[in-house]
Amino acid sequence: MLHPEWSYQAVIYEMNVRQLTREGTLRAAAAKLGFLRDMGIDAVWLMPVYPIGAEGRKGSLGSYYSIRDYCAVDPGLGTMGDFDAFVAEAHRLGMKVLLDWVANHTARDARWVGEKPADWYERDAAGAPAVPWDWTDTAKLNYANRDVWRAEADAMEFWVRRHAVDGFRCDMAMLVPVEFWNEAARRLRKVNPGLFLLAEAEEPYLFEAGAFDCYAWEMHHLMNDVAQQKVRVTALRDYIYADRNRYPQSAMRLVFTSNHDENSWNGSEFTRMGGAREIMAAFTFVVPRGLPLVYTGQEIGYDHSFAFFDRDPIPSYAANSFTDFYRRLAGLRHANPALAAGEAGGEMVEIRNNAEDCLMTFVREVKGNRVVAVMNLSPYAIHADYYTGIYAGMYTDAMTGVACELRGHVEEDMAPWSYRILTR
Repeated sequence: MLHPEWSYQAVIYEMNVRQLTREGTLRAAAAKLGFLRDMGIDAVWLMPVYPIGAEGRKGSLGSYYSIRDYCAVDPGLGTMGDFDAFVAEAHRLGMKVLLDWVANHTARDARWVGEKPADWYERDAAGAPAVPWDWTDTAKLNYANRDVWRAEADAMEFWVRRHAVDGFRCDMAMLVPVEFWNEAARRLRKVNPGLFLLAEAEEPYLFEAGAFDCYAWEMHHLMNDVAQQKVRVTALRDYIYADRNRYPQSAMRLVFTSNHDENSWNGSEFTRMGGAREIMAAFTFVVPRGLPLVYTGQEIGYDHSFAFFDRDPIPSYAANSFTDFYRRLAGLRHANPALAAGEAGGEMVEIRNNAEDCLMTFVREVKGNRVVAVMNLSPYAIHADYYTGIYAGMYTDAMTGVACELRGHVEEDMAPWSYRILTR
């Protein structure tokens, strides 16, 4: 699979427009793009911007993912002109815009329910549009009908051709036939050869025809489990090695400590990861194949689970130590080709150590660039002991900018959840 060049060392930001600003609008969100670009964000993934259904609406504003019209903007967020201005500002700043796409279902009062033939939707025993899972505010589309395929692809092309989006994050992509995605991807890439498609799924077959890059859900859950000491770091190490064999080398994997689902339903990274939240965020920037994600509020250390169906805006927004932390991580990623995602980055080569149930010591390297990570992924103080061999030498500490020596034989005490990332 060929990826757009910008994606290999990109940092993605998931924008929850409803909660980012007091106004909760695209116009207000556009004013934050400069802040995000200065922090090192390369692409903004917008949660769905479409009009939200009223039938079965949850909460006061409903779910972003209950879509009434695929080719319009929700009035609560602004106008199509506001959307175009948002994209234009992002592009002016050198950022890409990815639009959330929900192909599996619409709102129960979507335009298509009233305008299209009954067989555009799967039906229940009473003849009503079927409800997928427990999403009672939605109606499940019928992909046995090829007219649905064409209409979905038409709507996606509308945003690419007429509104200049650079790609899509595709919600629950495994619930839709992969043949549809492959066909749609071929069609859309004729309009924009550099289109980026990300699946909220990790089934290996989604990679096969080159339509998608995918989430690393399993790794995320393991990171939570390591943080909570349900498992040791050996489980995370085993996952990384197994992952090499499950997916093509070119596969990019979205890695994160939070996103809208985790934040709203399972708690913020402060709740789920506690004292491990910083090292886990750093880990997402150095893990092989990883495409790191920052979710709304993380850039200022906002410790809150957003209400999903209501307005729940960030009360104040200003740069702080968390902003600096993510700026350093983004700079690390941009400056070191060894950390690139997909086939461009270096594989993980472990340096064996004396505490492998707690400590990961590894190298990623490509010609002309090397990154060494030393990470105590445990709540225990440890005495680390390892030999670096050919990797000994002078480096720069990526988080402090200070020159330091990595000795041939390292013995050092490491505090719980402490780490170093060294570059040369």
